[in-house]
This record gives sequence, C-alpha cells and structure tokens, in this order.
Amino acid sequence: MDNNWICPDITTYWKLSQQRDSSQFILHTPDNHHHHQFSPTEAQALRYFTGHYTVNQIQQKLSETLPPNFVTKLLQKLITLNILALEPSHLNQPNPTPSSHPNPNSPHLKPSLQWIQHTDNYWILRNPEDRTFLQLNNQTKTVINELEHLSPNAICQTYNIPPNQLRILLQQLAATAMLEGTKPPKPRRGKFTPLQLLYFRIPLFNPDPWLSRHVENLSWIWTKQFALTLGLFLTVSLIIGLHQRQEILAIGQKLITTQGSNLFLPFILLALLVVSLHELGHAFTLKHYANQVPHLNLQVSEMGVFFMFLMPAAYTNTSDAYCLVKHYQRVLVVAAGVLCQLIIAAIALWLWNGSVSGSWLFTTSYLLMGAALFTVALNLNPLAKFDGYYLAVALTGINNLRSRSFKFYGNLLRRKPIQERLRDALILAAYAPFSFIYLQFVFGFILYRVIGWSFANIPTLAMSLLVLWAIYFYFPRDQ
Repeated sequence: MDNNWICPDITTYWKLSQQRDSSQFILHTPDNHHHHQFSPTEAQALRYFTGHYTVNQIQQKLSETLPPNFVTKLLQKLITLNILALEPSHLNQPNPTPSSHPNPNSPHLKPSLQWIQHTDNYWILRNPEDRTFLQLNNQTKTVINELEHLSPNAICQTYNIPPNQLRILLQQLAATAMLEGTKPPKPRRGKFTPLQLLYFRIPLFNPDPWLSRHVENLSWIWTKQFALTLGLFLTVSLIIGLHQRQEILAIGQKLITTQGSNLFLPFILLALLVVSLHELGHAFTLKHYANQVPHLNLQVSEMGVFFMFLMPAAYTNTSDAYCLVKHYQRVLVVAAGVLCQLIIAAIALWLWNGSVSGSWLFTTSYLLMGAALFTVALNLNPLAKFDGYYLAVALTGINNLRSRSFKFYGNLLRRKPIQERLRDALILAAYAPFSFIYLQFVFGFILYRVIGWSFANIPTLAMSLLVLWAIYFYFPRDQ
C-alpha cells in the first residue's frame, strides 16, 4: 500500500467515544445502530482520519514503538468492518495517467469561471455570473482542473483523495454554482422570529455603472501626494481635537441640557449621511483598484439599506475585493469607509471652530463631528461584523475569522487535529472567547431590556403577541 495515501474523513458518519470504566473506545454511528470497539492506540490514530493526513503522516504522529504498518492494518480493519466503503484491492492499484481529452461523464466547470492566484499561497475560484467564490489550495485547484478529464474514481486514485472528500468538493462546487447546469441555492425561508428585526437588509440598486462613470474623475484620491496631504490634515486635526477635548465635552453636555431630545433626529440624519459617504468610500476604492485588473471585471454589485435594532443605515456589497491580489488593496477597500468618517469628523471640527457659538452651523458641525466619531467607534469594533472585523480579516489574511475561530475550539473540545498554522491558531484562539462573550452580552442585554420594558409597560399586549407568535412558530406547516 502507498504510504502517501490520504486517510479518508470518517467524522461525517462515525463518532469516536471512550467506554465508561474502560480504556477501550467505541466507533459508532450517530444513531448508535452500528458500533465497533478499538484500542486506545487505534483510537488515537482514528482521530487523524479527517481527510487531511496520509498513512505515513499518521504513522509518524503515533508512538515509535508501534509496528511501521500499524496504520495500514488499521485501514484494512476499517474496510473489513465496512466502515470504509473501499475495496482493499483499490489500495494497491496503480494510479491512472491523466488524460488530456474531456470526459463527457464528468462534471464540467462553467466556462466563465476565473482562477485568481493570491500571494498568500491560495487560489480564488470566482463565478462572475452568480457572484460566488471559493478559496482553494494548490492541490484542490489541480483536482478541479482534472474534473473534465478524469472520472471521480480515477481522480481519487490519481491524487490519493478519499471518495468522501471528493464528494464534498463537488457539493461545494455545485452549491456555489461553479458547475454547468447549477445555480446557487435560494436561502431557505424559515418562519419569522423577532430576532430577525435586529438585523435585515433591503437591496436597492446596482451602483456599478454609476461608479464606473465617475471613478476616473476621482483617481487623484489614491495618489501618494493626496495620501501625504490627508495624513498631515488628519494629524493636525487630531492634535487640535485633543487640545480642545475638555471644551468639546463641555459643549456636548450643554447642548444635551438645553436641547435634549430635539437633537436626536438631526443626529440620526447626520449619522445616515456619514454612513452613506462611508459606503461610497468602500465602493469607489474597490472600483478604482478593479480598473487595474479589467480582465476580471470586478464590480460593486449592490447597494441598499440595512436595519440594525430598527435603525437604518446604508450598505455596499464589495465582496469582489477578495479577488484583489495585492494585500494592501484589500486592506484599503475595507479601511476606506473609516477614512471617510475620519475626514468628515476633521472637516466638522474645523467648521465648528470657525463658526459663531450658538449659530446653526455651530450646532450642526458639532453634531456632524459627533456622528462621525460615534460611527467610527461602532465600525471599528472587530467583534461585530462591521469594518473592524473585515479589517482584521484583511490584515491577518484569515478569511471567515469568526466561524474559523469557533471551529478551532470545536476541534479542540472534540480532540480533533488542528489544521491551522501556528500563527493563525494563536489568532483564532484569542479571537473566539472575546467574540463569544461579546455576542452573548449584546443579545442578552437587548433581550433583557426589550422583555423588561414590554412586560412593565404593555404586559397584556406583550403576552398576547408572544402566545400568537409561539402558535405560529410551532404549528406545523405544509411541506
């Protein structure tokens, strides 16, 4: 048997657990209809059957006192027990030679797909029609390119890929509409829950044609000269702001005391203006760098409004930024929004200093400065999926930072092998606890306040709505 054979992933259909009051382990199906006993050493090896390790790699991770063919015999045992749906003879068959002729029975990639190589040693497979992406390593790219030339069985044998792993890859390609005849699945519409009111989006239009017409007129913004000028302007503004911080705070307290709730609506409207310009910063920056790679036809495909806690704001779909190869360009696309807010805050500070105390410009510029700084603080929070989060993703190079950090701890708790690099593992280990605590605190606080207010002020109505919703939610619906 070839020691470079990749041991398949058995975790999808089998679970490993230790017997009570025994050193033996049981490999069982989730429904416990099938179970087989294994020794502690075999169980240790089985934890590496994740579809990522070869026979030789698993053998090296085990004790040196074990026989050199220990993993090979374990594989044969799994086959004998019908845990692996693989014939033993397949393990010794020679690898077929890839053919240059298309295989009509194999899945075909859409001709419009684009391969984009990143300097971080991975590839982006982009579907420009359906706006979907896959991040893939070099080996997976090679396998995908062979889909049209080899049958799935031949690919598994040629590249030592477990059939289950190839099946998962094909499912990913189909789910992202990379294969001919496939479309992205529509999100399944579940029943309404009150939590959906906390965050929802309303797409409005495709801004790309308008951005394309105007981005060239703004190309001076992304020059070194402007960057130096902007840096100087923001630095001077920061120094002035820090010098006047006591006065700024005092004016704020005075405005709240004298005008109170009358400031709420103007503040919200100015915050909406700031956020809208913020989103344009993202959009124009992506469009500027997209023009440097015209063959990719990168676009800002959507703009709209989203509601968070019933508060409206603008959003822009800049997911094509993942296709920018240069790291600093991806960072700037994310950072452009916050830079716009800082520029607005600095301009408002200068207007406030130059206006007459008590005038409409004095109050408006102060509120504008406050709205810009407030939204900056909100956006830079890396624990919520705002700009701070995506900036952390761009800076670290760890896509799907939150989900991967939770998965990292999930693998630790289940004692599964960690696939992350040491640097990434340290970042994920640090991020997950803070993110988890933040999410629990925010949603717990909101839920507590809403429930408390409802039952204190409108108890009958609140209880009636809760009962009606429970009946609606738990009542079976037609399939």
